[in-house]
This record gives sequence, C-alpha cells and structure tokens, in this order.
Amino acid sequence: MGTKSAWSSHSLPPGPTWGPGVGRLSGLGWRLPLQQLDPENTGFIGADTFAGLVHSHELPLDPAKLDMLVALAQSNERGQVCYQELVDLISSKRSSSFKRAIANGQRALPRDGLLDEPGLGVYKRFVRYVAYEILPCEVDRRWYFYRHRSCPPPVFMASVTLAQIIVFLCYGARLNKWVLQTYHPEYMKSPLVYHPGHRARAWCFVTYMFMHVGLEQLGFNALLQLMIGVPLEMVHGLLRISLLYLAGVLTGSLTVSITDMRAPVVGGSGGVYALCSAHLANVVMNWAGMRCPYKLLRMVLALVCMSSEVGRAVWLRFSPPLPASGPQPSFMAHLAGAVVGVSMGLTILRSYEERLRDQCGWWVVLLAYGTFLLFAVFWNVFAYDLLGAHIPPPP
Repeated sequence: MGTKSAWSSHSLPPGPTWGPGVGRLSGLGWRLPLQQLDPENTGFIGADTFAGLVHSHELPLDPAKLDMLVALAQSNERGQVCYQELVDLISSKRSSSFKRAIANGQRALPRDGLLDEPGLGVYKRFVRYVAYEILPCEVDRRWYFYRHRSCPPPVFMASVTLAQIIVFLCYGARLNKWVLQTYHPEYMKSPLVYHPGHRARAWCFVTYMFMHVGLEQLGFNALLQLMIGVPLEMVHGLLRISLLYLAGVLTGSLTVSITDMRAPVVGGSGGVYALCSAHLANVVMNWAGMRCPYKLLRMVLALVCMSSEVGRAVWLRFSPPLPASGPQPSFMAHLAGAVVGVSMGLTILRSYEERLRDQCGWWVVLLAYGTFLLFAVFWNVFAYDLLGAHIPPPP
C-alpha cells in the first residue's frame, strides 16, 4: 500500500454520499468526522490517511480484518478499495465481490497461517481445529478464528441428538427392546413415526427423525451429528445448518411417500446424510485447500460407513417381516438427504460469511426445492387414491 493508493468508492459519487456511510461506521464505533475521512470532498480516502486515523484513534480492528484491508487494496491494480466493501468489512458482512477481491489479494497477506499461532488455550486450539476441518481457504480460516465467539454455542445439533437419545431410551424401556425396535408391533403406534396410513399427521414428516430402528442406527447418526454437525454449526451458524438438516429430514419422508408408498420412515438419516454429503462434496471440490489431516483415509472411511448404513437399511426394508409388523422402514430417506446435501448443502457451505440472497445459485436451489415440495404435497393428497395404492393398515 503505497503513498498514492486510496480507499475509493466506484459505485458512489463523490461528496455528499459519504454521509450515510460515515454514519454506518460511526454506529460501529468508528466516530470519524467527514472532513477527516475526505477533507477534499473527492470521494476517496487516502490509504496513509486512513492508516494514520486507525493508529491515532486506537480503533479496534482485529488482525484478520487488517490483513483483509491490505488484501483488498492489493487485489486492485490501482491499490483502491470500494467504500462499500470497507463498510461491509467493518460490519462483518461479506459479499461475493468482497470474497473475489480477497481471493485475488490473499497471496499478499502478511501474516502466517493459524498453525503458527503460539500460546493458544484448549478452546482456541479446538476452534483452530474446527477451522481447518471445515474451511478450505486460509483467509476464511483466519477470519473465522478471530471472529469466533463461544456464545451462543452450537445448540441445535446437540439438542437434536440429546432429544433422539431420550426418545430412544423411553421407547426402549417401554418396549423392552433395544435392537430392531421396528419389529415390535407397538412401535409403529408412536405418534412420531411417519406411516403412509397416517399421512394426514403432517408433523410426522419431520418428527420421525426422533425415532430409530435400534441402538445401531441411533449410534451411527448421533456420532455423525456430533462429529460433523457440531463443527459445521460452529462455522456456518445455527440458522443455516438447521435449515440444511431439516430440509434433508423433510425431503427424506416426502421422497419415501413418492417412491416407496407402502413403507414407514424412522430415524434422522435424511438430515445426517444431508450434512455429511454436503461436507464431503465441499472437501472434494476444495481438495487442494483443505488442510485436515489424513483427509483421503477419512474420506474413504466416511464413504464406507455411509454405504454400509444404506446397505443395512436396504436389507432391513426387504427382509421378511414378522406377521404383525408389516413393511419395514424405507431406505430412500438416506438417498434423498444426500441429494439435498450435494445441492442445497454445498451451496450453503461454499458461501461462508456471504449473503445467500445475493447468489443466483441459491435461488435456483430454492426454486427446485419449492417445486419438489409442491409436487410432493399434491402427490400425497391425490396420488394414493388415483393409483389405488395398497398401503398397510395404520396401527
């Protein structure tokens, strides 16, 4: 950043338009008079002037943001930064254009990687571990590391897992059965299970995620939710990860109601496979940038475990049922969750700290998902009667 480089706004005309922007910066603790930011009323902020104001006013700016300010300036051939990008950076908002500028300038970042950070406590080391597990870019990892706060904690995945364990223990004690609970004739009477004969119970299209076939399915799902879901929630936030998980759950039950019309559904595998497939797809697409250790071995193990779980579900679906138990739960929820993860989930994970509404791909995914939901609703309302589907009597 030389003496002639400047902070500029290509999209804003010079002069009075700086007023609202300065107001936004003032609201964030940057109480700088207009004449100090732009004394000549040109619409540009000199880099040296801005740096002097930062030091003289002792403005709070963490190292990651300072690095990114440098990267933004060095990514432009004239050493300039769009004023809106400066405002977005200070307010911790990042647009697609901001990310492109960072990507173009990241080779000039002056700081070392997070692995070289000395004297970290146990929790900060865990945060650094999560950053290297989830994020493929060093700039994003550093941004997350310096901005992460322990409050609020990742409560969604932990709460879902705890609720699933409690429900399983309650039904296990009630039925006195801990493995292959679906073979028990009383199991399907639960108001939480999705059964094709009870499609009018709309809540069952989601609440089936709290019921599980047995200890083996619960253990597999709980392990993945805690090992993958919790780090994803720490990085991408409760709103995005809960949306992805619940979208996988809902898509799983609706897909079963279309493709396997006689089968019930239990287990949170739709949501689990949405999370796992999104994360694995993100790792594959950013293979060179991912710094997690033994990533190839872990990828193979994850695929083997997920494939084995699908194989177990296929076997359970087509194994001869007991006379009173009826058809066993479908395996299509697993596959539907994986599709949600590769489409919606990958879009979310590739948009770290970016506004989804600014991306065309996000709207395409939402349109496709909304179309599927509308089709599934009409299918459940009309298709069963029109096709004369022979579904097992509800328990």
